[in-house]
Amino acid sequence: MDEWIWMSASSQAKAIRNRDVSSEELVTAHLNRIQEVNSQLNAVVQVVSDRALTEAREADRMCARGEMKGPLHGVPMTLKDSLDTEGVISTGGTTGRATFVPEQDAVVVARLRAAGGILMGKTNTPELTLAAGTDNLIYGQTNNPYDLSRIPGGSSGGAGAIIASGGSPLDLGSDTGGSIRLPAHFCGIAGIKPTSGRVPRTGHIVPFGLGAIDSLTQIGPMARFVEDLVLVLPIIAGVDWQDPAIVDMPLGDPGAVDLKGLRIAMYTDNGLVTPSPETVEAVKTAAKSIEDAGGIVEETRPPALERVEAVREKLGPADGRAWVRRLLEKAGTTDVHPWIEERLEDSKPIGTDEYTALLEEVDQVRSEMLSFLRGFDVILCPVSPYAAPPHETWRDKDQFPGIADYTSPYNVTGWPGAVVRAGTSEEGLPIGVQVISRPWREDVALAVAAHLEEALGGWQRPSILGGNAG
Repeated sequence: MDEWIWMSASSQAKAIRNRDVSSEELVTAHLNRIQEVNSQLNAVVQVVSDRALTEAREADRMCARGEMKGPLHGVPMTLKDSLDTEGVISTGGTTGRATFVPEQDAVVVARLRAAGGILMGKTNTPELTLAAGTDNLIYGQTNNPYDLSRIPGGSSGGAGAIIASGGSPLDLGSDTGGSIRLPAHFCGIAGIKPTSGRVPRTGHIVPFGLGAIDSLTQIGPMARFVEDLVLVLPIIAGVDWQDPAIVDMPLGDPGAVDLKGLRIAMYTDNGLVTPSPETVEAVKTAAKSIEDAGGIVEETRPPALERVEAVREKLGPADGRAWVRRLLEKAGTTDVHPWIEERLEDSKPIGTDEYTALLEEVDQVRSEMLSFLRGFDVILCPVSPYAAPPHETWRDKDQFPGIADYTSPYNVTGWPGAVVRAGTSEEGLPIGVQVISRPWREDVALAVAAHLEEALGGWQRPSILGGNAG
């Protein structure tokens, strides 16, 4: 059964349908893998083995009767601890919820389970998902499967680490400034932040309804293979009649996208932080691959890029991070992680006139960014300036500046962005590239990501945890 854990969720679902493998066998194999690697990773913070095996046996009985719940029937999965899961402790990484057990699933969780997915456990996240590393006062820090001394990224770092290590074929991440895309990059897997308004956030620790910053946070799938992003996104997307920002917008088919003639804007430097040579090379290699497939590549970047990042840096703390304090109060948290405490102390509220002027500036830079996109179908760029930094120094802005400067502008615009591995650092760490597409055109981003995965190899097994490096 060992090889099954390395297969895509799509392949596992097909094998269950064809009776080539049972759901119970798959769930057991993944639970064994979690047990094997989690002491080194600290990626999975709650494991529900008995429940998962019970659901797997029921899935197998249904399959024997010719009954299937949906496209994920019997497929094991983990889910980020920022999402409510009925009957399973869901902390959001904050101490006030250390023993909180939701009475119902988050909407996206309910949709995955209705499609047949089987929850094995919850994956680690920083407090309230608000960091580019993954560490909290309840469960501690999560390690990168390619080098345990380094971060897996955040805030979906537990998801990225366990997926890359073969403990789970899929998970859901959330992304406010890069929290799907950074762990996908640092852990060498695939992920997509959907268009703002595509996927409901009902039941997430950072909920809908946050006013000026509401559109920044999105939920999206993470997996080793792009085909699983294609599989999962339609399941979780769509109006839930609770999150008022969600639009009933059809999803395109990535398989119907022809790369020939696609207009690609490629940049390797955002004008703020120059990436490592290996990162630059990965983006250029990806651009050449798209060009070879018939894409039209132009080396250029949006003129408003530096401004949109400056606006983003002002937006979060503009109210003194009162919105963060309200989330902590709602959770009942009094013991706050030092990282969050530091950010709260450093945030000073601005006046109402400054705040409304800032909101006008946000709309202006969104407009300028959109005008740039009129001439292109895709933007290809780095995910971060470097591969995964060490735990001890990743917050040192002199050593590792601008960790999310390549991702967060696209939270401000609300555009979809996929990540796929395209290179390797000098230390042997994964390097991803970011594929940004027009709003509502996740099909284009995923089609380009799938091409890059096939052409450049995509995810590779982390040899230090017993995988044979690929």
